[in-house]
Amino acid sequence: MENFQRKIMLVDDNHELLEMIQDILKKHGYHNIVTADSFHNGCRIFEAEAPDLAILDIMLPDGNGYALFQKIREKLDIPILFLSAKDEDADRIMGLGLGADDYITKPFLPQELVLRVGVILKRSYGQAPAVLENSCDLDLGNCVLLMDQGCLKRESDTISLTATELTILKKLIANRGNIVTFDALCQAIWQDDYYGYENTLMVHIRHLRQKIEANPSHPNWLLTVRGVGYRFAKGEVHEKSV
Repeated sequence: MENFQRKIMLVDDNHELLEMIQDILKKHGYHNIVTADSFHNGCRIFEAEAPDLAILDIMLPDGNGYALFQKIREKLDIPILFLSAKDEDADRIMGLGLGADDYITKPFLPQELVLRVGVILKRSYGQAPAVLENSCDLDLGNCVLLMDQGCLKRESDTISLTATELTILKKLIANRGNIVTFDALCQAIWQDDYYGYENTLMVHIRHLRQKIEANPSHPNWLLTVRGVGYRFAKGEVHEKSV
């Protein structure tokens, strides 16, 4: 399926904004759009429509976008973008810490929204990079990264990774043992420079460490190269038989 055909769900209680976002997306080729104006309607719509991407406002009249995010992720593993007037670091960290793929604050430039949507869809549904085409597992000691499934396995538990987390890992593991600069990571994730994404990138790295490291405060794998970028330590790779 072409990404322009993907179904996008918009949830916001501002009807004028909903209409404006629909117009912006439709002008850029996204015509498969469903909308909701409340937490309750959002729950009903995502269960009935099974969207491929959700764009959620945080402040809703009968709940909040964080709770709706969790409801969606209980049933659908789809990329989710928060769109909110709240620009506090705590709110951004809360949204990204839950596992959201991106966070945009109002007011926003129409082109920025279209760019973010396009990047998320390409990252989530586009062709997998070569690093994953080798179909191998990466042994991290306390867990195993299942490259072809995009998840972590720790004993009997399976830990899902978001599309953004996968993109970060793909870039780092493709250059395993070498430094990947902040700019190179941001180009891989958002197709943009590091400036303006500093806090967002750090939140994703912190959340990723919580998943892959035995002690996130003292990482063994996802290492910081102060002032330059990050480096993924070399680990034992087990090729899988086909």
